[in-house]
Amino acid sequence: MSSEDNTLTWWVNPDGVETQKVLAEQCSEGKPYDIDVQQLPTDATQQRVQLARRLAADDSTIDLMNIDPPFMSELANAGYLAEVPDELAEAATGSDVLQGAADTVTWKDKIYGIPQWANTQLLWYRKSLAEKAGLDMSKPVTWDQVIDAAADNGGTVGVQANKYEAYAIWINQLVEGAGGHIVSDVEKGVDLSIDIDSQAGRDAAAVIQKLAGSKAAQPDLTNSNEGTSLGLMYAGAGEFMTNWTFVYANYNGLVGEGEGMISKQDFADLGWARYPQTVEGEESRPPIGGIDIGVGAFSEHKDWAFEVAECVTSPESQTALAVTDGLMPARASVYDNADLKDAYPADLLALFRESIDTGAARPKTPYWSTISGAIQNVWHPPTSVQPDKTPKESASYIRDVLDGKALL
Repeated sequence: MSSEDNTLTWWVNPDGVETQKVLAEQCSEGKPYDIDVQQLPTDATQQRVQLARRLAADDSTIDLMNIDPPFMSELANAGYLAEVPDELAEAATGSDVLQGAADTVTWKDKIYGIPQWANTQLLWYRKSLAEKAGLDMSKPVTWDQVIDAAADNGGTVGVQANKYEAYAIWINQLVEGAGGHIVSDVEKGVDLSIDIDSQAGRDAAAVIQKLAGSKAAQPDLTNSNEGTSLGLMYAGAGEFMTNWTFVYANYNGLVGEGEGMISKQDFADLGWARYPQTVEGEESRPPIGGIDIGVGAFSEHKDWAFEVAECVTSPESQTALAVTDGLMPARASVYDNADLKDAYPADLLALFRESIDTGAARPKTPYWSTISGAIQNVWHPPTSVQPDKTPKESASYIRDVLDGKALL
Protein backbone atom coordinates (compact mmCIF):
# COMPACT_ATOMS: atom_id res chain seq x y z
CA MET A 1 0.00 0.00 0.00
CA SER A 2 2.86 2.37 -0.61
CA SER A 3 2.34 5.66 -2.38
CA GLU A 4 4.77 4.52 -5.10
CA ASP A 5 2.56 1.75 -6.45
CA ASN A 6 -0.38 4.06 -7.26
CA THR A 7 -2.64 2.33 -4.77
CA LEU A 8 -5.12 4.46 -2.86
CA THR A 9 -6.22 3.13 0.52
CA TRP A 10 -9.84 3.72 1.49
CA TRP A 11 -10.75 3.06 5.13
CA VAL A 12 -14.45 2.19 5.36
CA ASN A 13 -16.81 1.60 8.25
CA PRO A 14 -18.54 -1.81 8.49
CA ASP A 15 -21.80 -0.71 6.84
CA GLY A 16 -22.27 -1.76 3.23
CA VAL A 17 -18.71 -3.03 2.90
CA GLU A 18 -19.37 -5.26 -0.11
CA THR A 19 -21.11 -2.42 -1.93
CA GLN A 20 -18.21 -0.11 -1.04
CA LYS A 21 -15.82 -2.63 -2.62
CA VAL A 22 -17.90 -2.66 -5.80
CA LEU A 23 -17.85 1.14 -5.85
CA ALA A 24 -14.08 1.07 -5.43
CA GLU A 25 -13.75 -1.18 -8.49
CA GLN A 26 -16.10 0.95 -10.56
CA CYS A 27 -14.44 4.22 -9.58
CA SER A 28 -10.94 2.96 -10.39
CA GLU A 29 -11.80 1.33 -13.72
CA GLY A 30 -9.61 2.78 -16.44
CA LYS A 31 -7.81 5.01 -13.95
CA PRO A 32 -4.05 5.14 -13.24
CA TYR A 33 -4.68 3.93 -9.70
CA ASP A 34 -6.19 1.02 -7.79
CA ILE A 35 -8.23 1.31 -4.59
CA ASP A 36 -7.52 -0.93 -1.62
CA VAL A 37 -10.48 -1.11 0.78
CA GLN A 38 -9.63 -1.54 4.45
CA GLN A 39 -12.30 -1.99 7.12
CA LEU A 40 -12.47 0.01 10.34
CA PRO A 41 -13.72 -1.46 13.66
CA THR A 42 -17.44 -2.02 14.19
CA ASP A 43 -17.71 0.39 17.12
CA ALA A 44 -17.97 4.06 16.09
CA THR A 45 -15.72 5.25 18.91
CA GLN A 46 -13.02 2.75 17.97
CA GLN A 47 -13.28 3.90 14.34
CA ARG A 48 -12.49 7.41 15.50
CA VAL A 49 -9.61 6.20 17.70
CA GLN A 50 -7.96 4.22 14.90
CA LEU A 51 -8.21 7.06 12.39
CA ALA A 52 -7.04 9.69 14.87
CA ARG A 53 -4.02 7.66 15.96
CA ARG A 54 -2.88 6.93 12.44
CA LEU A 55 -3.42 10.50 11.28
CA ALA A 56 -1.61 11.85 14.33
CA ALA A 57 1.39 9.89 13.08
CA ASP A 58 1.15 11.61 9.65
CA ASP A 59 0.09 8.33 8.03
CA SER A 60 0.25 8.86 4.26
CA THR A 61 -1.55 5.58 3.52
CA ILE A 62 -4.88 7.02 4.65
CA ASP A 63 -5.97 8.44 1.32
CA LEU A 64 -9.72 8.29 1.87
CA MET A 65 -11.73 7.53 4.98
CA ASN A 66 -15.33 7.09 6.06
CA ILE A 67 -16.00 9.50 8.90
CA ASP A 68 -18.86 9.37 11.38
CA PRO A 69 -20.19 12.97 11.31
CA PRO A 70 -19.61 13.88 15.00
CA PHE A 71 -15.89 13.24 14.59
CA MET A 72 -15.50 15.40 11.49
CA SER A 73 -14.81 18.59 13.47
CA GLU A 74 -12.21 16.90 15.66
CA LEU A 75 -10.23 15.58 12.70
CA ALA A 76 -10.56 18.84 10.75
CA ASN A 77 -9.58 20.98 13.73
CA ALA A 78 -6.46 18.88 14.25
CA GLY A 79 -5.35 19.41 10.63
CA TYR A 80 -5.83 15.76 9.72
CA LEU A 81 -8.17 16.33 6.76
CA ALA A 82 -7.51 17.98 3.41
CA GLU A 83 -9.91 20.79 2.58
CA VAL A 84 -12.36 19.95 -0.20
CA PRO A 85 -11.44 21.86 -3.41
CA ASP A 86 -13.78 24.62 -4.54
CA GLU A 87 -14.80 22.67 -7.62
CA LEU A 88 -16.27 19.93 -5.38
CA ALA A 89 -18.12 22.28 -3.04
CA GLU A 90 -21.42 21.66 -4.87
CA ALA A 91 -21.10 17.91 -4.37
CA ALA A 92 -20.44 18.45 -0.65
CA THR A 93 -22.90 21.14 0.40
CA GLY A 94 -24.85 22.18 -2.71
CA SER A 95 -28.59 22.57 -3.03
CA ASP A 96 -29.10 18.87 -3.81
CA VAL A 97 -27.50 17.79 -0.51
CA LEU A 98 -29.97 17.45 2.37
CA GLN A 99 -29.33 20.20 4.90
CA GLY A 100 -28.77 17.82 7.79
CA ALA A 101 -26.04 16.04 5.83
CA ALA A 102 -24.46 19.19 4.40
CA ASP A 103 -24.03 20.66 7.88
CA THR A 104 -21.89 17.73 8.98
CA VAL A 105 -18.97 18.37 6.60
CA THR A 106 -18.18 21.97 7.47
CA TRP A 107 -15.85 23.27 10.15
CA LYS A 108 -15.02 26.95 10.66
CA ASP A 109 -16.62 27.86 7.32
CA LYS A 110 -14.52 25.36 5.37
CA ILE A 111 -15.55 22.04 3.83
CA TYR A 112 -13.67 18.89 4.83
CA GLY A 113 -15.77 16.05 3.47
CA ILE A 114 -18.47 14.95 1.03
CA PRO A 115 -21.60 13.21 2.40
CA GLN A 116 -21.93 9.67 1.06
CA TRP A 117 -25.06 8.59 2.87
CA ALA A 118 -27.28 10.03 5.57
CA ASN A 119 -28.87 8.29 8.49
CA THR A 120 -31.64 8.98 10.94
CA GLN A 121 -33.86 7.11 13.34
CA LEU A 122 -37.58 6.44 13.15
CA LEU A 123 -40.04 4.89 15.55
CA TRP A 124 -40.61 1.38 14.19
CA TYR A 125 -43.53 -0.60 15.64
CA ARG A 126 -46.08 -3.35 15.25
CA LYS A 127 -49.26 -1.84 13.87
CA SER A 128 -51.30 -4.39 15.82
CA LEU A 129 -49.66 -3.29 19.09
CA ALA A 130 -50.34 0.40 18.42
CA GLU A 131 -53.94 -0.39 17.45
CA LYS A 132 -54.47 -2.42 20.61
CA ALA A 133 -53.12 0.50 22.64
CA GLY A 134 -55.37 2.98 20.86
CA LEU A 135 -52.49 5.10 19.60
CA ASP A 136 -53.12 7.16 16.47
CA MET A 137 -49.74 6.83 14.77
CA SER A 138 -50.68 9.32 12.06
CA LYS A 139 -50.13 12.01 14.69
CA PRO A 140 -46.98 12.78 16.73
CA VAL A 141 -46.55 10.54 19.78
CA THR A 142 -44.50 11.11 22.91
CA TRP A 143 -42.05 8.83 24.68
CA ASP A 144 -44.50 8.69 27.61
CA GLN A 145 -47.29 7.50 25.32
CA VAL A 146 -45.09 4.88 23.67
CA ILE A 147 -43.81 3.50 26.98
CA ASP A 148 -47.31 3.35 28.48
CA ALA A 149 -48.77 1.77 25.33
CA ALA A 150 -46.17 -0.99 25.37
CA ALA A 151 -46.30 -1.60 29.12
CA ASP A 152 -50.12 -1.81 29.22
CA ASN A 153 -50.40 -4.17 26.26
CA GLY A 154 -47.67 -6.75 26.73
CA GLY A 155 -45.16 -5.06 24.43
CA THR A 156 -41.71 -3.58 24.90
CA VAL A 157 -39.70 -0.51 23.84
CA GLY A 158 -36.37 -1.04 22.12
CA VAL A 159 -33.58 1.55 22.42
CA GLN A 160 -29.77 1.73 22.44
CA ALA A 161 -28.67 2.10 26.07
CA ASN A 162 -25.40 0.20 26.31
CA LYS A 163 -22.39 2.26 27.41
CA TYR A 164 -21.39 3.42 23.93
CA GLU A 165 -21.89 6.22 21.42
CA ALA A 166 -25.49 5.35 20.53
CA TYR A 167 -26.56 5.88 24.15
CA ALA A 168 -25.11 9.41 24.00
CA ILE A 169 -27.11 9.87 20.78
CA TRP A 170 -30.34 8.90 22.56
CA ILE A 171 -29.61 11.35 25.37
CA ASN A 172 -28.77 14.10 22.87
CA GLN A 173 -32.03 13.61 20.96
CA LEU A 174 -34.07 13.61 24.15
CA VAL A 175 -32.44 16.87 25.25
CA GLU A 176 -32.80 18.46 21.81
CA GLY A 177 -36.41 17.31 21.63
CA ALA A 178 -37.09 19.15 24.89
CA GLY A 179 -35.78 22.36 23.36
CA GLY A 180 -32.32 22.27 24.91
CA HIS A 181 -28.72 21.35 24.13
CA ILE A 182 -26.04 19.34 25.83
CA VAL A 183 -23.50 22.08 25.06
CA SER A 184 -23.51 25.39 23.17
CA ASP A 185 -21.08 28.16 22.20
CA VAL A 186 -18.88 25.48 20.65
CA GLU A 187 -16.77 28.11 18.88
CA LYS A 188 -15.19 28.80 22.30
CA GLY A 189 -13.42 25.45 22.19
CA VAL A 190 -12.82 23.94 25.61
CA ASP A 191 -14.59 26.92 27.19
CA LEU A 192 -17.91 26.03 25.55
CA SER A 193 -21.11 26.31 27.57
CA ILE A 194 -22.32 23.10 29.23
CA ASP A 195 -26.12 23.18 29.21
CA ILE A 196 -27.24 19.67 30.11
CA ASP A 197 -28.12 20.70 33.68
CA SER A 198 -31.38 22.27 32.53
CA GLN A 199 -35.09 21.56 32.32
CA ALA A 200 -34.43 19.89 28.97
CA GLY A 201 -31.81 17.67 30.62
CA ARG A 202 -34.25 16.76 33.37
CA ASP A 203 -36.97 16.01 30.81
CA ALA A 204 -34.55 13.71 29.01
CA ALA A 205 -33.61 11.95 32.23
CA ALA A 206 -37.29 11.51 33.11
CA VAL A 207 -37.88 9.56 29.88
CA ILE A 208 -34.95 7.23 30.56
CA GLN A 209 -35.98 6.76 34.18
CA LYS A 210 -39.54 5.94 33.17
CA LEU A 211 -38.52 3.34 30.58
CA ALA A 212 -35.93 1.76 32.91
CA GLY A 213 -38.58 1.27 35.60
CA SER A 214 -41.33 0.16 33.24
CA LYS A 215 -42.64 -3.26 32.24
CA ALA A 216 -41.88 -2.09 28.69
CA ALA A 217 -38.12 -2.18 29.32
CA GLN A 218 -36.42 -5.02 27.52
CA PRO A 219 -34.43 -7.46 29.68
CA ASP A 220 -31.08 -6.37 28.21
CA LEU A 221 -31.77 -2.62 28.47
CA THR A 222 -28.37 -1.76 29.99
CA ASN A 223 -26.58 -3.68 27.22
CA SER A 224 -28.91 -2.87 24.33
CA ASN A 225 -27.60 -1.81 20.92
CA GLU A 226 -28.89 -1.44 17.36
CA GLY A 227 -29.21 -5.19 16.89
CA THR A 228 -30.48 -6.50 20.21
CA SER A 229 -34.14 -5.52 19.84
CA LEU A 230 -34.55 -6.53 16.19
CA GLY A 231 -35.70 -10.01 17.13
CA LEU A 232 -38.34 -8.71 19.53
CA MET A 233 -40.43 -6.95 16.91
CA TYR A 234 -42.30 -10.19 16.24
CA ALA A 235 -42.07 -11.73 19.70
CA GLY A 236 -45.40 -11.79 21.54
CA ALA A 237 -47.22 -8.48 21.22
CA GLY A 238 -44.12 -6.96 19.65
CA GLU A 239 -42.45 -3.65 20.31
CA PHE A 240 -41.94 0.00 19.59
CA MET A 241 -38.30 0.57 18.63
CA THR A 242 -36.20 3.61 17.80
CA ASN A 243 -33.60 2.54 15.27
CA TRP A 244 -31.89 3.51 12.04
CA THR A 245 -32.99 3.35 8.41
CA PHE A 246 -31.64 -0.18 7.84
CA VAL A 247 -34.58 -1.70 9.73
CA TYR A 248 -36.95 -1.89 6.75
CA ALA A 249 -34.43 -3.67 4.53
CA ASN A 250 -33.54 -5.98 7.42
CA TYR A 251 -37.09 -7.24 7.96
CA ASN A 252 -37.88 -7.29 4.25
CA GLY A 253 -34.95 -9.64 3.81
CA LEU A 254 -36.39 -12.02 6.43
CA VAL A 255 -39.71 -12.66 4.67
CA GLY A 256 -39.91 -16.35 3.90
CA GLU A 257 -40.06 -19.75 5.52
CA GLY A 258 -37.74 -21.33 8.05
CA GLU A 259 -36.17 -20.56 11.41
CA GLY A 260 -35.64 -16.86 12.03
CA MET A 261 -37.85 -15.85 9.11
CA ILE A 262 -41.09 -13.87 9.20
CA SER A 263 -44.30 -14.15 7.19
CA LYS A 264 -45.68 -11.64 4.71
CA GLN A 265 -48.41 -10.92 7.23
CA ASP A 266 -45.81 -10.15 9.88
CA PHE A 267 -43.97 -7.80 7.55
CA ALA A 268 -47.23 -6.05 6.67
CA ASP A 269 -47.68 -5.41 10.41
CA LEU A 270 -44.49 -3.31 10.51
CA GLY A 271 -45.19 0.39 10.94
CA TRP A 272 -43.06 3.51 11.07
CA ALA A 273 -43.50 7.01 12.43
CA ARG A 274 -41.45 10.07 13.30
CA TYR A 275 -39.12 9.85 16.30
CA PRO A 276 -41.10 10.32 19.56
CA GLN A 277 -41.45 13.70 21.24
CA THR A 278 -39.64 14.23 24.52
CA VAL A 279 -42.20 16.84 25.57
CA GLU A 280 -45.74 16.78 24.21
CA GLY A 281 -46.22 19.49 21.60
CA GLU A 282 -42.48 20.05 21.14
CA GLU A 283 -41.31 18.76 17.74
CA SER A 284 -38.99 15.79 18.08
CA ARG A 285 -35.40 16.03 16.87
CA PRO A 286 -34.38 12.73 15.26
CA PRO A 287 -30.67 11.93 15.21
CA ILE A 288 -28.58 12.67 12.14
CA GLY A 289 -25.84 10.23 11.26
CA GLY A 290 -24.41 8.64 8.14
CA ILE A 291 -20.98 8.75 6.58
CA ASP A 292 -18.87 11.54 5.13
CA ILE A 293 -15.90 10.83 2.87
CA GLY A 294 -12.73 12.66 3.88
CA VAL A 295 -9.28 12.80 2.31
CA GLY A 296 -6.23 12.45 4.52
CA ALA A 297 -4.10 15.56 4.91
CA PHE A 298 -0.94 13.47 4.51
CA SER A 299 -2.00 11.53 1.41
CA GLU A 300 0.47 11.77 -1.45
CA HIS A 301 -2.37 11.41 -3.96
CA LYS A 302 -4.90 14.01 -2.84
CA ASP A 303 -6.06 14.84 -6.39
CA TRP A 304 -6.82 11.20 -7.11
CA ALA A 305 -8.40 10.76 -3.68
CA PHE A 306 -10.82 13.64 -4.23
CA GLU A 307 -11.65 12.21 -7.66
CA VAL A 308 -12.58 8.94 -5.96
CA ALA A 309 -14.48 10.78 -3.20
CA GLU A 310 -16.62 12.47 -5.83
CA CYS A 311 -17.27 9.14 -7.55
CA VAL A 312 -18.23 7.13 -4.44
CA THR A 313 -20.64 9.89 -3.37
CA SER A 314 -22.30 10.27 -6.77
CA PRO A 315 -26.07 9.82 -7.14
CA GLU A 316 -25.46 6.40 -8.67
CA SER A 317 -23.30 5.33 -5.73
CA GLN A 318 -25.81 6.61 -3.20
CA THR A 319 -28.59 4.73 -4.98
CA ALA A 320 -26.62 1.48 -4.78
CA LEU A 321 -26.00 1.89 -1.04
CA ALA A 322 -29.67 2.67 -0.37
CA VAL A 323 -31.15 -0.17 -2.43
CA THR A 324 -28.60 -2.82 -1.43
CA ASP A 325 -27.82 -1.91 2.18
CA GLY A 326 -30.57 0.39 3.43
CA LEU A 327 -28.13 3.32 3.78
CA MET A 328 -30.16 6.35 2.79
CA PRO A 329 -29.02 9.02 0.30
CA ALA A 330 -27.56 12.34 1.37
CA ARG A 331 -28.79 13.88 -1.92
CA ALA A 332 -32.42 14.91 -2.32
CA SER A 333 -32.59 13.97 -6.00
CA VAL A 334 -31.71 10.34 -5.31
CA TYR A 335 -34.99 9.89 -3.41
CA ASP A 336 -36.73 10.24 -6.78
CA ASN A 337 -34.70 7.40 -8.31
CA ALA A 338 -36.93 4.67 -9.74
CA ASP A 339 -34.89 1.85 -8.16
CA LEU A 340 -35.20 3.46 -4.74
CA LYS A 341 -38.94 3.94 -5.17
CA ASP A 342 -39.26 0.26 -6.07
CA ALA A 343 -37.34 -0.74 -2.94
CA TYR A 344 -39.15 1.43 -0.36
CA PRO A 345 -42.70 2.71 0.23
CA ALA A 346 -43.16 6.35 -0.76
CA ASP A 347 -44.23 7.49 2.72
CA LEU A 348 -41.17 5.84 4.27
CA LEU A 349 -38.80 7.62 1.89
CA ALA A 350 -40.58 10.90 2.65
CA LEU A 351 -40.18 10.30 6.39
CA PHE A 352 -36.47 9.53 5.98
CA ARG A 353 -35.97 12.83 4.13
CA GLU A 354 -38.03 14.82 6.61
CA SER A 355 -36.16 13.38 9.59
CA ILE A 356 -32.74 14.10 8.09
CA ASP A 357 -33.71 17.64 7.19
CA THR A 358 -35.35 18.50 10.52
CA GLY A 359 -33.35 16.38 12.95
CA ALA A 360 -30.48 17.38 15.20
CA ALA A 361 -26.85 16.34 14.91
CA ARG A 362 -24.62 15.83 17.89
CA PRO A 363 -22.80 19.03 18.92
CA LYS A 364 -20.24 20.13 16.34
CA THR A 365 -17.15 20.41 18.53
CA PRO A 366 -13.66 18.85 18.50
CA TYR A 367 -14.38 17.73 22.05
CA TRP A 368 -17.45 15.65 21.29
CA SER A 369 -15.72 12.31 21.91
CA THR A 370 -14.68 13.54 25.37
CA ILE A 371 -18.13 14.95 26.12
CA SER A 372 -19.80 11.76 24.91
CA GLY A 373 -17.57 9.62 27.12
CA ALA A 374 -18.30 11.80 30.13
CA ILE A 375 -22.05 11.58 29.54
CA GLN A 376 -21.92 7.81 29.22
CA ASN A 377 -19.96 7.51 32.47
CA VAL A 378 -22.61 9.39 34.45
CA TRP A 379 -25.83 8.33 32.68
CA HIS A 380 -25.00 4.62 32.53
CA PRO A 381 -26.57 2.35 33.55
CA PRO A 382 -29.94 3.77 32.52
CA THR A 383 -31.47 2.23 35.64
CA SER A 384 -29.47 4.73 37.72
CA VAL A 385 -30.70 7.88 35.95
CA GLN A 386 -32.50 10.43 38.15
CA PRO A 387 -33.86 13.71 36.74
CA ASP A 388 -32.97 15.77 39.83
CA LYS A 389 -29.43 14.38 40.01
CA THR A 390 -27.99 12.96 36.79
CA PRO A 391 -27.99 16.07 34.54
CA LYS A 392 -26.32 18.14 37.28
CA GLU A 393 -23.67 15.51 37.97
CA SER A 394 -22.92 15.08 34.27
CA ALA A 395 -22.55 18.84 33.73
CA SER A 396 -20.00 19.04 36.55
CA TYR A 397 -18.14 15.98 35.33
CA ILE A 398 -17.97 17.20 31.72
CA ARG A 399 -16.46 20.48 32.90
CA ASP A 400 -13.91 18.73 35.11
CA VAL A 401 -12.86 16.41 32.29
CA LEU A 402 -12.51 19.28 29.80
CA ASP A 403 -10.49 21.26 32.35
CA GLY A 404 -8.20 18.32 33.06
CA LYS A 405 -9.42 17.93 36.64
CA ALA A 406 -10.92 14.49 36.06
CA LEU A 407 -10.24 11.51 33.81
CA LEU A 408 -12.69 9.51 31.75
